[in-house]
Amino acid sequence: MTEPIRYRIIPKSPEAHLFEVSCTVTDPDPEGQCFALPAWIPGSYLVRDFARHVVTIRARSGLGRGGEALKVTKLDKHTWRVVPDATKPSGPVTVTCEVYAWDLSVRGAHLDATHGFFNGTSVFLRVLGREALRCEVEIVRPAGARYRRWEVATSLRRCVAPPWGFGLYDTADYDELIDHPVEMGAFTRDTFIARGVPHDVVITGRHRADMPRLLRDMKAVCETQIDFFHGPAAIRSARRGTPASAVIPFDKYVFLVTAVGDGYGGLEHRASTALMCSRNDLPHAGMKQATEGYRTFLGLVSHEYFHTWNVKRIKPAAFTPYDLDRENYTTLLWAFEGITSYYDDLMLLRSGLLSTEQYLEALGRSVTQLLRMPGRRKQSLADSSFDAWNKYYRQDENSPNAIVSYYGKGSLAALCLDLYIRERTQGRKSLDDVMRALWKKHGMTGIGVEEDGFERIAEAVTRLRLGRQFDAWLRATAELPLKQLLATHGVALGLRAAESATDKGGKKSSKDDGALRARPELGVRGSVAAGEYKLTHVIDGGAAQAAGLSAGDAIVAVDGIRIGSGGVDAMLATRRPGETMELHAFRRDELMTFNVTLKSPEADTAFLAVDAAADRARGSETRRLRQHWLHLAKRRKA
Repeated sequence: MTEPIRYRIIPKSPEAHLFEVSCTVTDPDPEGQCFALPAWIPGSYLVRDFARHVVTIRARSGLGRGGEALKVTKLDKHTWRVVPDATKPSGPVTVTCEVYAWDLSVRGAHLDATHGFFNGTSVFLRVLGREALRCEVEIVRPAGARYRRWEVATSLRRCVAPPWGFGLYDTADYDELIDHPVEMGAFTRDTFIARGVPHDVVITGRHRADMPRLLRDMKAVCETQIDFFHGPAAIRSARRGTPASAVIPFDKYVFLVTAVGDGYGGLEHRASTALMCSRNDLPHAGMKQATEGYRTFLGLVSHEYFHTWNVKRIKPAAFTPYDLDRENYTTLLWAFEGITSYYDDLMLLRSGLLSTEQYLEALGRSVTQLLRMPGRRKQSLADSSFDAWNKYYRQDENSPNAIVSYYGKGSLAALCLDLYIRERTQGRKSLDDVMRALWKKHGMTGIGVEEDGFERIAEAVTRLRLGRQFDAWLRATAELPLKQLLATHGVALGLRAAESATDKGGKKSSKDDGALRARPELGVRGSVAAGEYKLTHVIDGGAAQAAGLSAGDAIVAVDGIRIGSGGVDAMLATRRPGETMELHAFRRDELMTFNVTLKSPEADTAFLAVDAAADRARGSETRRLRQHWLHLAKRRKA
């Protein structure tokens, strides 16, 4: 029987942020065994070169710390080769490295005296040629009395370890090893059961969360999504007490939440997710109405949980298997991130955690974000997906003018596709049916989705010809027919000018259109600090660009008066479109003067509402389509 690859990870020096990680291979390549650390982490499409955090690396013959030192040769930025001593019998090789862990994010590794967190891609060397072997990993408690209360939270399978304890865990192969992040520390933890499956919620960081409410709401989201993909079978399985894995693709799930002062992010894994949020976004005791921050957090939970099916199991053929050494290109990220972004808030609505008005407000904000990206006219969703590695994840001052988000526009393209299918089939078919078909053909089998696979399945399920829609909405830069398609479901889309630089849209303004159009726009984004307004972006076609201002310029005075703390809105409060004002700005260390003629604002702020007039005009059909789309008849009590 082939011996497993054995790993050992120790929080060796929390105060210096160092993990010590060893990897033992029982039967290394006698010609020289190569080891590599992944260049990127699946789910975050940027080469991050995790090997740059390896501080030291050494190798010895034999198991653990015994044996003689062996030479380690670096072959490239993340690959090493260990050659055994030719004069000695071949045998096990152990490679040990120190990894610097000070990346407080969901993607890397972080260690200090308060907690430890790591993704396997940041710490576990891949044994080239042995990736399919079973892996064992021993997670060791840091030395010292101050760490006696520390526990371990992970979806890794326990081998010789108590619940929530340090000890031995194992996985079927390397791919699984790096798909179970680990949190260690003195954290808050609790559990809820969704359709028979335990779901652990672990919160690291100071917080005052109302855990009963949090668990209740998260359970509603999870059960809604389990039912979405597995339907009555999941409910029957839970009632009978049969193994959840017979229906649901995991028998345990873990939410690893890091609460900080100001932060947001998530990364999906096969049976867990790592989340980061502001501690103030968590629900607090006595909170009657969900705050905007809490709704945002629940949306993040919903998004990452939906990924359990859509991208972790239904995945592009380009990701089967992942090539961890380099970029993996696909034009389908719009489907895996965009469709997931479409369903995240929709699942909150269907589970009763959002009202129809709140859901439409969120949609309006998404439309607003898209309309404020001039890059939507230059980059298609397919190209945005393909270029994620060097454009979306490497944004600069010109990004709003040059790219479009496969998350944001992708979610609205998914909305269009869903509404189009529902309207053309009189509600008999929908994007829901397409997703369930993808699950059966690809998620349950592990067969990757080819570049045209999503389109082919959508046409097969709906019996509609969708090539023209895919060409226009995904492979070209045409505007999405949001207004027309929403109208078929009795929802009106309105556009207005922004009330202020901080107006995110989603709601109808209390001001009339004339007042909004009288507020001029400079066409910039930036922030006030130290008595100057620093431009981060200058938008195509705006007044600032026409006058010659550039990103990085620091405006210090307007018409000879120093900039105040109010930023752009204060600068423009008493002015009207067509007026010219003199701006003094530093570009690098040179003071420059710009004469800016202000422009009228764009009607780029969207708001949505149920259209009662359309319901009356078209009768019950419009109302029926809307209710079927939003699942209003099936919603839980909020």
